[in-house]
Amino acid sequence: MATAQRQSLLKLDNKATKRANMLLEQNVAKQRRDKVSLNAFALLFSEIIQYSQNRVLGIQDLESKLSEIGYRVGLRVFELAMWREKTVHRETRVLNTLVFINTVVWRTLFDKQADSLERSTESEDEYMITDNEPSILKFISVPKEMSSFSPGAFISGVVEAIVECCQCPARVTSHVVPADGMPLRTVILLKFDKEVMGREKQLEAGK
Repeated sequence: MATAQRQSLLKLDNKATKRANMLLEQNVAKQRRDKVSLNAFALLFSEIIQYSQNRVLGIQDLESKLSEIGYRVGLRVFELAMWREKTVHRETRVLNTLVFINTVVWRTLFDKQADSLERSTESEDEYMITDNEPSILKFISVPKEMSSFSPGAFISGVVEAIVECCQCPARVTSHVVPADGMPLRTVILLKFDKEVMGREKQLEAGK
């Protein structure tokens, strides 16, 4: 019986090894046709939230934790996107960086473009990226006692990493702003550092 169990375990181990080798041999420069199912990703994201929730003291800490995890993902997404775009040119202007995030990054992550990119009418250093139906929030149910919690903090962490990679550091936050028929509508708010905006003005003046 013990021998049969060992042989069964060896077969499973060999299958896992072959599957891992197939994944490692795939060309990362090409878009994969097979997508991770939304159900599988939602389950993983839910587990990430629960894992983080057990290690923080409040909602603000939880959002910070999710943002940290998103930041680490963002660094890798940036490298992958640059590799697939086959360009050595890194965006360093604010608007170009935001368009890159709004299009290339969003398609890489969510298989679609973000719904809007806007500049604040009140502060010239603030921009907003809006996703009307964030796929990662589709199966997330926020309890009433945590109504101020924004699971989109994970996305804001991704965005923060990418703007830093593009030498446009900003404070990035996530806000759930429901609209008619869009209860999960999420706005990613970016407030760029003074140094970044000062550089932008200098570049504009030099044109």
